[in-house]
Amino acid sequence: MIISSDEYQAFRDLLNQKTGILLGENKQYLVASRLTSFLREQQIETFSDFMARLKQPFSDKILQQVIDRMTTNETLWFRDGFPFDYLLNSILPEIKTNGGSRCNIWCAACSSGQEPYSIAIAVDEALKSGTRAKLPMQIDIFATDISSRMLEQAKRAEYQSLEITRGLSPIRQKNYFTQSENTFSLKPEVRSRVRFATLNLMTTPYRAGGPFDVIFCRNVLIYFSGELKEQVINGLADCLKPGGYLFLGASESMPHSIKSFEMVRCNPGLVYRKK
Repeated sequence: MIISSDEYQAFRDLLNQKTGILLGENKQYLVASRLTSFLREQQIETFSDFMARLKQPFSDKILQQVIDRMTTNETLWFRDGFPFDYLLNSILPEIKTNGGSRCNIWCAACSSGQEPYSIAIAVDEALKSGTRAKLPMQIDIFATDISSRMLEQAKRAEYQSLEITRGLSPIRQKNYFTQSENTFSLKPEVRSRVRFATLNLMTTPYRAGGPFDVIFCRNVLIYFSGELKEQVINGLADCLKPGGYLFLGASESMPHSIKSFEMVRCNPGLVYRKK
């Protein structure tokens, strides 16, 4: 599929306007690799015809399908490790010590569900161990994403063999999944701990419920402009309780202009606590 410079720029602007994702210069190959089969399914012959289709009235459905294909969905179980350890060993006991009977957790940009389900598995393991008394009585997990396709997969909680091995130990695979040929299904008692909803991080203020004790927003802000990144973090801060915690991705950092958080070292890793 041939994409001219002008067509690429128009598509780049549209994707940024709708999702906040800012594609780099000369990434026509990336767009072509993700959309060629989709255009074929829609019987659209050229990228020029495709852009004209997006500008037509009532194109919201096809635009959502494009967003589903263009948003990055790279994810794995228990990614980076330390956020889950720090949540269980420090944050949840701190909430309990301070008299809290409930912890409200939000996973923003949850993709196909590995992150919120990793939290659910970690919580289940803790509740079945001797540390149960150190945890709040109720732990709620809320997860959102812009992609309806990813959310549908997350709700099904069914993963292929390659997906299930990325970050999950064999013992966790055995304890929390049932296998049918190459499909692994998360057990209902863990799946039911997480509720899902569609949310675009560009659209502030957020109507995500809350206030939250902990927010995971990891490995998505790297795709946003500096201005939008600040907007998103300020929106997340508005949803956090004072003293609440925000986890960013390992390659992401808090903008210097934002003064509402203090950095806490997890050794390894960092988390940000709302002042």
